[in-house]
Amino acid sequence: MGRIILTTESGADLPIDLVERYQIQVVPMHVIMDGKDYLDGELPVEEVFDYHQRTKKIPSTAATNELEYHDLFTKIREDFPESVIIHIGYTSRASASFQSAVIAAQDFKDIYLIDALNVTGGLGAIVLYAATLLEEEPTIEPSLLVEKIESVVPKSRLAFIPGSLDFLRAGGRVSNVAYIGGALLKIKPCIELKDGKLVSTRKYRGKMSVVAEKLMQDYLNEYNIDRQQLYLLYSIGLDDSIKKRIDEIAIEEGFKNVKWMQAGAMISTHAGPGGFGIAGLER
Repeated sequence: MGRIILTTESGADLPIDLVERYQIQVVPMHVIMDGKDYLDGELPVEEVFDYHQRTKKIPSTAATNELEYHDLFTKIREDFPESVIIHIGYTSRASASFQSAVIAAQDFKDIYLIDALNVTGGLGAIVLYAATLLEEEPTIEPSLLVEKIESVVPKSRLAFIPGSLDFLRAGGRVSNVAYIGGALLKIKPCIELKDGKLVSTRKYRGKMSVVAEKLMQDYLNEYNIDRQQLYLLYSIGLDDSIKKRIDEIAIEEGFKNVKWMQAGAMISTHAGPGGFGIAGLER
């Protein structure tokens, strides 16, 4: 059996230190501004926010295409001819990226494709679960590893609060009436993944410092998250004092490991500046 290689998209928002540690192959998604296509992961997030400030529009985003997956799989096979590839993909119910991977994979053998039905930290949590298992047991049979990964897909829980209603309005996700009412009342929607789809599940009122703590409490009350690992998500602009308070709560709740993950340019086009989220795997 050859070496097992894990792949995923940039929309998993994996921290670079963990990508390097586990040698995960990350293929970029796309951000489009002023008619120019930028690779997610290479485009500074600040440029997304600057674009919105200048135009009052948000960039559009695009999935990884078939050719990019084909090139990725080809390079892996050139570098590791006997490898087995396990691709853990961005939810197929919010992007065409996974379907592109399915089409590209038809030209290769020994490739397993897993639809994570999740995005950003929810997807990242599944990928890092797989990476940890592989590190602990490098000779694990690919089929067994795939079975274990698929078993945690429905256990990955993601909840986040966009930092700006301006971005939701610019992206057509809220009406002007809802935007005005939300802005006046300081209402912030909570977005979760339900059956692979992004759904607004509840609304919070107040400053992000209050809302973030309330979301943390509600999330931990609703989901029996494994205390071994918690992922905390943020988009640039989230106040450090909020991060500090959330860290304190995580410690109080008994989490052994906590990792902050910054939203990349693609996810930030939807979250806006100062967004906050939580991801983990249920027991």
